[in-house]
Amino acid sequence: MGTSQSREDHISDSDDYNEEEEEEEEEAEEEQYADAEAHQVTPHFASASKSKTLSSLDDVDARLKALKLKYGSSSPSPSSSLNPNSKNAVKLYLHIGGNTPKAKWIVSEKLTYYAFVKTSKVDGGDDDDDENEDELHGKGQSCWILKVGSKVRARVSSELQLKMFGGQRRVDFVCQGVWALKFLADDQYRRFVTEFQDCLFENVYGLKATEENKVKIFGKEFLGWVKPEAADDSMWEDAEDEFGRSPDTSTPVRSSQDLLEQFEEAANGGVQSLTLGALDNSFLVNDNGVQVYRNLRDGIHGKGVCVKFDGGNLRGSSSLGESTPKKALLMRAETNMLLMSPLKDGKPQAKGIQQLDIETGKVVTEWKFGKDGTDITMRDVTNDTKGSQLDPSESTFLGLDDNRLCQWDMRDRSGMVQNIVTAGSPVLHWSQGHQFSRGTNFQCFATTGDGSIVVGSLDGKIRLYSKTSMRQAKTAFPGLGSPITHVDVTYDGKWVLGTTDTYLVLICTLFTDKDGKTKTGFSGRMGNRIPAPRLLKLTPLDSHLAGTDNKFHGGHFSWVTENGKQERHLVATVGKFSVIWDFQQVKNSAHGCYHNQQGLKSCYCYKIVLKDESIVESRFMHDKFAVSDSPEAPLVVATPMKVSSISLSGKK
Repeated sequence: MGTSQSREDHISDSDDYNEEEEEEEEEAEEEQYADAEAHQVTPHFASASKSKTLSSLDDVDARLKALKLKYGSSSPSPSSSLNPNSKNAVKLYLHIGGNTPKAKWIVSEKLTYYAFVKTSKVDGGDDDDDENEDELHGKGQSCWILKVGSKVRARVSSELQLKMFGGQRRVDFVCQGVWALKFLADDQYRRFVTEFQDCLFENVYGLKATEENKVKIFGKEFLGWVKPEAADDSMWEDAEDEFGRSPDTSTPVRSSQDLLEQFEEAANGGVQSLTLGALDNSFLVNDNGVQVYRNLRDGIHGKGVCVKFDGGNLRGSSSLGESTPKKALLMRAETNMLLMSPLKDGKPQAKGIQQLDIETGKVVTEWKFGKDGTDITMRDVTNDTKGSQLDPSESTFLGLDDNRLCQWDMRDRSGMVQNIVTAGSPVLHWSQGHQFSRGTNFQCFATTGDGSIVVGSLDGKIRLYSKTSMRQAKTAFPGLGSPITHVDVTYDGKWVLGTTDTYLVLICTLFTDKDGKTKTGFSGRMGNRIPAPRLLKLTPLDSHLAGTDNKFHGGHFSWVTENGKQERHLVATVGKFSVIWDFQQVKNSAHGCYHNQQGLKSCYCYKIVLKDESIVESRFMHDKFAVSDSPEAPLVVATPMKVSSISLSGKK
């Protein structure tokens, strides 16, 4: 439960960290460096490990050539030309030992140089390919890469998980390992961060990071998203402080003392999805069927009941899907479940749904998706509102496909119920919705307590639709360069959480209209004072430990279905980690993580639940299951083989 605290907050040249010696050494280096700059001579750097000093220009030149770094160019990159006195000089450190007690930083290069290089050869090749943009014309698409000596070569992207330590003049990042750069002066550090962000912008949008191009991409209303220092932060600062002031720590909370695992049960293998109920039961869909669990104050417990996928019941003879259901949706006071089975072509779309009566364990109807006499597909379905699964009369639900957003009605227009035994699969009634022109590339959606809809797209955009219209988004937040794979929204619609592969983006939808009234972006155009979002990230070390192929998925708020109640936590899954953030802490503008940051504010304070296999999904139970000694209902974590229930203590 939780990983051990690593030594990632401090860097020293020796295993025994001595802050005073480190500061003295750095001051001496900076003085020598400045003196060398003034007199055009080569600086000599003392080292705790007694490494060799650079004694002449010839030594430096030989060293630079050994690293294959160019320091002369008629057409310079965003970095200044690399020469013996370059301000691109840095210390390079490597983190070893993972999260073991022996974890530490070691000096990889006492003195080396970084460069931002535009090249079409990202993944390899001779380092002599450091060509500028003009030289690359006609050689394929080029992009900016970060090079540090001969040891680091990586495309500038969010996958580097760059973390800034302004007070230490340091950045950490991931590139087949966890690295740190320490700069000799504050202006060098700030220049590196600015150049990195400019290169990132160009790699994402294909345009140079000029003010004109930023306005072109984001619009004047969202310029605060690329210039957070100019954004209106008042909505974040005015966020209700219902649960007391957040702790001011700036490192992940890893201790297991505030996470108590109540129990763990076998899940019969092959778990595909987790569906939590707010009433008596919750459900796991696996390769064999739907397992039923009982909801209790300390989590979910197996009831020993399973609806099997045999006899043509949910699979086999069904014409709607040829694979195990991947999506389950509760309806009608949680007495019915809708199951979606994607086609076996690698795509998530399904041709229809199967309606399961939970009390009898039988599929009562197979519904097809159709419009104007033509069969269509859906990639996702969800309830009309965040709490409508508790409504016993519920007969409609929402559907989403790449370019479609609609509502489906299960009531037959002829007034006669069609049974799966006596009729073919009936076609759902397209109640309302819109088929957009190609290019929206919708990926995921969610609803608020009043039925407003948030939709995430492949281009990273997040659109807000009111409950009265699916044709025109009231607000469309620009993408930050990464596809949105999952979205969630608070019950009151004030906060939206988008999941990407490498980070979560938390958006405040509140704004003040021309009459001075506070509204959400679901109900009106937000205008020019739109708050900048906040990013939730793993530290570079945790990102590396999570594995190179592991990605964030399924970011959720904790679950409330009552006006006036505030969600307390956020949870997402990456690899074997369930990662939990304190919602109030993230909203707190004075939170320690946000000090000395440039660009969008990023929060790295979280708790980790570590499992022994990749996690399918992590969700908080409904708020009604919270107990007096915990600020939150239990967290349920499903892996392919097990399901666990974890309680958070009230300790801070």
